[in-house]
Parts: sequence; structure tokens; C-alpha cells
Amino acid sequence: MTSNKQAKSAMDKFKMEVASEIGVPLKEGYNGHLTSAQAGSIGGEMVRKMIKRQEEQMSGNN
Repeated sequence: MTSNKQAKSAMDKFKMEVASEIGVPLKEGYNGHLTSAQAGSIGGEMVRKMIKRQEEQMSGNN
């Protein structure tokens, strides 16, 4: 179970970093104040970054 907690913690940290980078006022806990566009932009940017990292790993450019 520890690995699940670690994975969730890492993903939460990543989400907060992405939100900060794109200027979305994300806070810990409930974020009902966010618009759908803001919430979607966080998820979209997270996916873009994950894809980019995976492509870099696959090409050997760590």
C-alpha cells in the first residue's frame, strides 16, 4: 500500500507544480472555485508533460 500512497503523493505534487506553472490557483483539498477550463488545462498540461518525458526516455535523451 505504501507505493500507492507514494504514487498519489507524487501525482499531487506534479499537479500542484503544473498548476503553478500555468497560473491556475490550485490549492490542496477541494477546488470548486476552479472553472472547467482551468481544471482541464491542468490535466491537459500534465498529460503533455508525461508524454514528453516518455518520448525523451524512449529516445534515450534523459
